[in-house]
Amino acid sequence: MRIGAKHGRGKPVFSFEFFPPKTDDGAQNLMTTVADLRDVLAPDFVSVTCGAGGSTRERTHEVVVRIQRELGLTTMAHLTCVGTTEGELDAEVQRLTKAGIQNVLALRGDPPKGSGSFAPPPGGFAHASDLAGFLDSQFDVEIGGACYPEGHVESGDTARDLDWTVHKVKQGVDFLITQLFLDNRDYFAFVDRARDRGIRVPIVPGIMPITNVAQVERFTKMCGAKIPEQLLERLHRFQDEPAAVMALGIEHAIMQCRGLLEGGAPGLHFYTLNKSWATRSILAAVRRV
Repeated sequence: MRIGAKHGRGKPVFSFEFFPPKTDDGAQNLMTTVADLRDVLAPDFVSVTCGAGGSTRERTHEVVVRIQRELGLTTMAHLTCVGTTEGELDAEVQRLTKAGIQNVLALRGDPPKGSGSFAPPPGGFAHASDLAGFLDSQFDVEIGGACYPEGHVESGDTARDLDWTVHKVKQGVDFLITQLFLDNRDYFAFVDRARDRGIRVPIVPGIMPITNVAQVERFTKMCGAKIPEQLLERLHRFQDEPAAVMALGIEHAIMQCRGLLEGGAPGLHFYTLNKSWATRSILAAVRRV
């Protein structure tokens, strides 16, 4: 099923993101995790990332097809421009569509570790908008794109960053998923700016439950997001107590999700980090309201 049809039903769309495991045992464990979430929470769709530097591309394909075929869930495959030519991307999307995958997330992707700035390969694409335009012109698929409420980490100008988002949508992106953020004001301010610029596609907030202080500090630094000062103080107060950090992270995410839905967000996309317990607790609490 196309994700756009789910957004047209008039109720929030809930989705989970997973990364492809490196081993066969890991793949089977992931299938068990996804099946558990399906049975308990019935997500509208799940997405599978592509590893850093374009690695795990084959494992991404394998997992996204297995989840849809074996578990009956709508899936979305991540595609990146990293280290891949137009011809290789064309072949991969043909494989996906032949396997019944109707949804893709078009991303530029991060450069391989240690390589510095992003450089497109010969015959490849330099920007996610280029990839989105190619997909829109060549395939009948639903195209998702990323957006950045606090600005892309490589951009020092949020207005210019929004220009790229506008261009991405014009190239064929059907819905947007935000980078993680921890202050809802950043999301709603971004949505207002996007609507003022004519963006009408759904803008879905991306939620990453906090389960580890060092981890969330590392992730937010990598993506250019900020941790609200009051939340950071509380996290540091309990950073040597894993259970307390987990409880605090879940509490914050529940309040964040409730506020987003009450404010009109079209759904929630959870960055699960392949761990189901925190996501289960958060979404179950949000749905009880």
